[in-house]
Parts: sequence; C-alpha cells; structure tokens
Amino acid sequence: MTSTPSANLFKPLEAGDPAVVGGYRLAAVLGTGGMGKVYLTYTPGGRPIALKVIRPEFSEDLEFRRRFQREVQSAQRVQGLYTAPVIDSDTEGSQPWLATAYVPGPSLGHAVAQHGALPLRSVLLLSVGVAEALHVIHGAGIVHRDLKPANVLLASDGPRVIDFGIARAADTTALTGTGVSVGTPSFMAPEQASAGTVSPATDIFALGQIAAYAAIGSPAYGEGSSHAVLYRIVHEDPDLSRVPAELLPLVTRCLTRDPAGRPSLTEIIELCHEISPVPLRQGEDWLPQAVAGSITERLRLPEPAKTPPPLPTVAPTPTQYAPQQPQTPPPTQFSPQHPAPGGVNPYAPTGFSQAAAPTQSAPGIPGPVPPPGHPMQPTPPPGYATRPTPQPGYHTPPPVVHAPYTGPQQPKKKRTGLIVAASVVGAIVVLGVIGSLLPDGSGKDDESKSPSGGGSSASSTGGGSGDGEASGTDAGKKRPDPKPASYQGIDVTENYLVMLAGDPPRPEEGDPIYGGGDLSYYVDSMFGDTWIGTDNGKFILLNNSQKGSLETCRTETRYTEKITLDQLSAGTEFCVLSDAGHIAVATYKGKGGAKESTYVTFDLTVWRNAEEAKEED
Repeated sequence: MTSTPSANLFKPLEAGDPAVVGGYRLAAVLGTGGMGKVYLTYTPGGRPIALKVIRPEFSEDLEFRRRFQREVQSAQRVQGLYTAPVIDSDTEGSQPWLATAYVPGPSLGHAVAQHGALPLRSVLLLSVGVAEALHVIHGAGIVHRDLKPANVLLASDGPRVIDFGIARAADTTALTGTGVSVGTPSFMAPEQASAGTVSPATDIFALGQIAAYAAIGSPAYGEGSSHAVLYRIVHEDPDLSRVPAELLPLVTRCLTRDPAGRPSLTEIIELCHEISPVPLRQGEDWLPQAVAGSITERLRLPEPAKTPPPLPTVAPTPTQYAPQQPQTPPPTQFSPQHPAPGGVNPYAPTGFSQAAAPTQSAPGIPGPVPPPGHPMQPTPPPGYATRPTPQPGYHTPPPVVHAPYTGPQQPKKKRTGLIVAASVVGAIVVLGVIGSLLPDGSGKDDESKSPSGGGSSASSTGGGSGDGEASGTDAGKKRPDPKPASYQGIDVTENYLVMLAGDPPRPEEGDPIYGGGDLSYYVDSMFGDTWIGTDNGKFILLNNSQKGSLETCRTETRYTEKITLDQLSAGTEFCVLSDAGHIAVATYKGKGGAKESTYVTFDLTVWRNAEEAKEED
C-alpha cells in the first residue's frame, strides 16, 4: 500500500477538528453529513475505521441522546456480510461519536455522479446485497429510515449498507424545526414523507428507489426542492421510462405506494435471480472497471501517527488498587471517559478508561499492575483478544503477609461518662425542637383551621388551591396539580401551529409537518387532504363517553400524532400531550373560512408543566 493519499478523498484536519476522539488519533476527514462529521482513524492494530462525531446541535438535545444510545446498542448487534459493523462508540460524552469499519469504496451516489448509471448485472448484485443487509438489519429490530445512495458503499466484494437506524435518533427531536436536515427527501417512502407509520416496508421502498437510481443515474421522483419532491412521492407516480425493461417488475413492486403491497426481502432476492440472464455470483468483477478504480484509490490511506503520546507518570499510592474518584474535566469537545490529546494512549483498546501507568521505582523494575478482574484493570472491547493472565512473579503485587494470630483483642473500656453527657444534651435538643413546633396558645393555629379563617385553609391543606405551592405543614404531601387555564375560540389557520406554552396560545405561521408545533392544522391545497397534527408530542382522541380532564389525559394510552377532520365533529375532545410537559384538552368547534383559506376553531384547557419535560426547551 502506498503512503500517498488522494487529496480529494482524505482531507486534512482543519483548525476546528479535534486531534483525538475517544482515544483514537484522527488522520483525515472523510466527509460531512447532516448529523455529523466523519474522520479516518485506526484501531490499535492499525486497521482503518471511520469515526463519526455527532454535531453539537444534536448533542445538546436530551431526547436525541436517549435515542442515539438505544440505536447504537441495537446497531452493535448487526453483523452481516453487507453491512459495516459498529466497532466502538461513546453515547454519553460531551459530543457523542460512533466508529464503524472503514469500507474502501465509493458511495453509490459518488459512483453514479462520476461514472453514470450501472449495467444490469451490477444493479442486480447491488439489489441482492442491499436486500441481504436489510434482512440482517431488520432482524435486529431496526428500520434504516435513511437508505439512500450516500449510505450504500461499493466495496470490491459487494455493497455495504451504513448508518442503519441512526436517523431514528433525530426523529421528532427539538431539531426538526431548526433547519437541520437528516433524511433525504428523494429516497423517502410516502408514509415517511407524510409523517405516517415507518416500518421495514419503508426500507423496501427505498431499495426500489436505489435500484432505479443505479439503473438510470438519477432519482425516480426527480430532483428539486424538498417540498416538491415529497409532494411527488406522496401523490404522483415515479418516472420509470428510462428503467431497463428487465428491472421494471422489481422497481415497480418496491415503489408501490401501499406498504402492504411491497415485496418481502426474500421475494426481492428471488426476483433478481429470475431477471438475471446469468447466475448471480458476487465477485471482484461485479462493478465496471471505472468504478473499481475508485476502490484502489481509496486504499491509499494516510499513515497513522507513528509516535504515541507519552504515558502519564503518576506514582501509585498505598491504596493503588482502590477505585479512584474521577475528576471533573474542563469543558472540552472530548467526552469525560475519553481525555484530550496528551492524556491518552491511542494504541490501547479504546472506549474504556485507562489506568495511569505507575512510575518505575528503578530502571528496569516495573511497578505493580492491578490484578485481572480488578475495577482498575480495563476490559478489552469485543474484537480484541483478551490478554493472558500474568505468570506468578511477573508484574504482580507482592504477596500479602498477615501478622501471627494472637487471640481475641481485649475490648476497650467504654467511656460511660461521655455517653451519659451526650444523651442528656441530645434530649434537651429534641425537647427544644418539639416545643418550637407546638402551638403558642395565641389562637392563631385554631383560626387557620377554621372554615372562616380568611382563605388560609386552602393554603394549609393544599386541597384545591392549584397554585403549585405547599405550606410548611404540607411539605411531605404530593404537589398539587397546576391550575387549568381556559381559552375560548382559538382560530388556527391552515398550515399554522400552536404552542401550549403561550399565554394565550396564539397560532404561528410555520411548517405543520416539521415545524415542532404542539398542535397544527395541515391542508394539502391541491388534493384537499386535511388533518390536525403534532410534531412535538402526541394526541389522544377521546370517545364520546369520555370527559376531557387532566386525569383522563394522563391515564389513556391510545396515542396518535395525527387526527383527520373526518374523525372530528363539533364538540369532539382530544388530549394534547406535549414533550415540554404541558397537557391540554382541545374541544373541536368546527371549520370555517373561504375556499382560498380555511381555519379550524378550538377551545383549549391547558395544564402547564403538568408532567416532567421529555426534552430541553
């Protein structure tokens, strides 16, 4: 392997890039995406890996962090021939990151952009490989959600699907309305574009789009603004006029608008074999020669750093085997578990705390090392061989020598006088505290308990005051529910949204699908589709027999994120549960307005801060 990297593929680190992340010394920049920046680095054994550092905007979102941790744990279970396995991660640091195996090959998007459409055999082998990857991914309980040409890499022995499931971590977080783009509209399924239910069939639709893209060199639903592409995906048929006739059965079935009508992964693989004029076998020649040349170019990697940073020289204390209290690091871009440059050993297993190297007492005499299994002895991650147990006498602590047994110790004499004195002082203190809590006999205590005590009864008992405050005598009682705030006749114009935190809640212009509103009114002006939706929580549509109340909204679990107008009639109630912790009962009053612009009217009863917020405001 030559040491001369391609300048176009491996960009040098810039001023704002970290030098080390999670113990890995970064070598180059591989690319930048909607969720983060990807770097080239190496394992302790010199294997190249791709390390994605999540953008700070996502790192600051608590809901994203929770979902990212869950999705990474799921992704670590995916081990397939056509996937890039997750090697290491840190989901709890100040800036989360994820490391996967490095695939020396261009993305499908890059290959098509540089060399045009692929031949039929390459498209069929691509489809079979992606179908096998999805089979493993779905088997781990993951829906990819962002299957697109940029997430399909073309290796010498077949495709590799990357970033599976990670896009889910960004769904419905506080960032959806801030202009941060995660998904790719051109390759979304109709149910995904219209905020419907996402399922494994969503990835089947994306697979059909990838096959069409590889065969014709452009998206089947065209290009343009996000809203225009999403509209065509939901309401129009794709342009398959340039798709080879042999591929039409595969692509057409995958792009069925109804998820239930799409083929299974097994059917896709069988269909590809039926289409192919020759038996499909994955090999080195599955790609055109021009695309295969891009793989060779990506094998010319920058060399890793030759000289690791020195180990810290901290002399062990007599209690060297006791767990040390972690010190709070200064706020940096590195995670608490993974220190900044100069305090790491990039050639040690990553993702785990490193014990400080003890100072040698004399040249050639190694200091003691914690025994295996001890909390200070790091455990290597999966994929690294476990170090053998040291032989006795080699880097092991000296044996512990106990003093001879001398029989039971004589009990110490009790200091009876001090104990009696302490007891007397304690009794005096307790009597003083009790006396301070007793009524002073002035009649004020009786007056506060009287029904005519000037309104102080509600304050002392907390029974229905609803102000969220408790008196000193009620400090141990449950905090009362917040007072409801009622608003009559709120008119929400089409494609406007409402936030429950507003007092009064005023409709605001925005994007009702991705705008983060607690309650919004969406109208498709061409086809007339209308619904009430939320992008910042969930709804509960109440039955006619149910009376909307705070208790009902807390106990019911028939959640939805969208209610169509044909489900509503005048007087229908539904609960709005916002991620910010506000709860409201919305009463639908009706629809009004002219043909050019309509609005819906609600009465709202809002209990603000009724629950703990799920996300940072």
